[in-house]
Amino acid sequence: MLRIFFESVGRYFLFLKKVFRKPEKWRIFWRQLVNETDKLILSSVLLVGVISIFIGGVLVIQTASNLENPIIDKMYIGYMVRESLILEFCSTMVALILAGKMGSNISSEIGSMRITEQIDAMEMMGVNSAGFLVLPKITAATVFSPLLMLMSLALGLVGGWVVVSATHIIPPPSYIIGIKAFYNGFYIFYSCFKMSLFCFMISSIAAFNGYYAKGGSLGVGRSSTQAIVVTSILILLTDLIVTQLMLY
Repeated sequence: MLRIFFESVGRYFLFLKKVFRKPEKWRIFWRQLVNETDKLILSSVLLVGVISIFIGGVLVIQTASNLENPIIDKMYIGYMVRESLILEFCSTMVALILAGKMGSNISSEIGSMRITEQIDAMEMMGVNSAGFLVLPKITAATVFSPLLMLMSLALGLVGGWVVVSATHIIPPPSYIIGIKAFYNGFYIFYSCFKMSLFCFMISSIAAFNGYYAKGGSLGVGRSSTQAIVVTSILILLTDLIVTQLMLY
């Protein structure tokens, strides 16, 4: 078991070394980067947006139900909702969602190319298939994923405001004051950094599993499932380590 684990880790880093070689034609790389950004990031906007709006509303209701003490100012509900969204949901929870959507997309696409021997054909023509196929995906996911995090934060706060305005569970002005109170800009950087790191892991591990897929269509399915499971576990583990290093 340990031997298989260390072999997989070694193959993964050798794969990354192959991926991060200088592109042979930058014009093709930039064109692929635009396509991958549309496929991986823009296509996730609707899913992330809908989930963020409802989570923001749920957080307001849950926080308000646990802060019924009249001594505590109602503005702290808005403050706690904002902090919960910034510190955990908009980075870690969204990354776990993307691990399923983005990870399966990348793994199945590259895995299908492997079993249909398209990757072998590229290698025979002297093309660095790993760099050609994977580098634009990793770059798009890593560089542009913080935009999803910022969008998720904004929509989560909007979702909370909609619930507050519709139910008057707390006075809407108190919610707005809480959102603005005790703002720490470092938390935004912390969350964006985590999001980039998580999406790098999602895209690279999913591509690795797809690149070495074997066994026909069943093998592609297994590689996609394995990619999602591994990245989900690593996201939670990395979240713990990064939080310890950056916040304490």
